[in-house]
Amino acid sequence: QVQVVESGGGLVQAGGSLRLSCVASGLAFSRYAMGWFRQAPGKEREFVSAINWSGSSTDYADSVKGRFTISRDNAKNSVYLQMNSLKPEDTAVYYCAAATFRSKTTHDYDYWGQGTQVTVSS
Repeated sequence: QVQVVESGGGLVQAGGSLRLSCVASGLAFSRYAMGWFRQAPGKEREFVSAINWSGSSTDYADSVKGRFTISRDNAKNSVYLQMNSLKPEDTAVYYCAAATFRSKTTHDYDYWGQGTQVTVSS
């Protein structure tokens, strides 16, 4: 049984930082690309960042480029999202997901976590 569990969300002031973590079990983690997506109230789920199986290749949404950094540790079955210079518009539920290849499309991801809330106050 595959499990994907996010953690690290919370309330932070604008300009602050948070580090999200995601642990995946029940799958060959080092064979999967991992992605972060987010969904704000009343909006569709959107791509944030993705990393390939080895960590050698990453991708970011334009809205977070230069502020967020994705990384992974295959020995710990974990992927991280370091979020700096947070803005109120970053407020959303953040989801971690696993796919067989790096993608910006939600439909390409096979396994999803339950999400972690990030709230940025102005």
